[in-house]
Amino acid sequence: MSSTSSIKPLRGVRVVSLALNLPGPAALMRLNAWGARCTKIEPPGRAGVTADPMGQYAPNAYEAMHQGVRVLEADLKSDKGQTALHRELARTDVLLTSFRPSALVKLGLGWRALHARHPQLSLVSIVGAPGERAEEPGHDLTYLAEAGLVPALELPATLFADMAGALMSSEAVLATVLAARASAKGVRQEIALSDAAGWLALPRGWGLTTPKGAVGGAHAGYGVYACKDGRVAVAALEPHFAAALCRVVGLPVPNAKTLLAPATRKAIAGWAAGKTRAQLDALAREHDIPLHTLSKT
Repeated sequence: MSSTSSIKPLRGVRVVSLALNLPGPAALMRLNAWGARCTKIEPPGRAGVTADPMGQYAPNAYEAMHQGVRVLEADLKSDKGQTALHRELARTDVLLTSFRPSALVKLGLGWRALHARHPQLSLVSIVGAPGERAEEPGHDLTYLAEAGLVPALELPATLFADMAGALMSSEAVLATVLAARASAKGVRQEIALSDAAGWLALPRGWGLTTPKGAVGGAHAGYGVYACKDGRVAVAALEPHFAAALCRVVGLPVPNAKTLLAPATRKAIAGWAAGKTRAQLDALAREHDIPLHTLSKT
């Protein structure tokens, strides 16, 4: 996936990040792609190894997220580190953090103190949960579980809450820049990873992705089927796509009722089972059917 963009809405905007692990650096990667001048300040590492845990257990991910980002080291618990930080903040538009609120206060970076010292500076704080829950421990998996997005024993396919939180954080930076330009003073935004998970869970709450929902298994044209040499993800949800799929399968023109019938799903499953991935790909191109073939695992 490319992180470059021809649109640079943050060109000339300076962002400093103190955020470690995934959501903050992923947001910074996005802000860098939007033209922001990004600096990340990390605790001092050891023997050339970054203090960011992401750089230790997933160096490839760390490297990808820090392309084009200026990385500095500073011990923020020391006077020297504080001096270096505030020298940067004096010429910065937005500060991005992922500390608990109490930790920010201990570092002299609570919003009141920060705003008094750098009135032009906006703050985007990434926390686990909003408001009074911001001090609670948690991680991507716990926020997904709370939102009802961990239905079995398997781990989710990716870090949904962290990455959604990164998107919401980059969005918040855009919002603070616009608000600060309008008011000529910095503003504060808080992004909670639990809220990010909750946002992703909205379709399930609306019933769309439950087993009886249209995109949760009820609609025969929307699902994953076995084929001769793998699997096929079929997304023939709209009426014209569903009609094209049924024509290829050899079924009558469908309606809302027949598409929810178990017999229709059984017919599509039997059809897919007799085709190879190459055959399915060819049929998709010929008949304009949205599908994607996959290996068996």
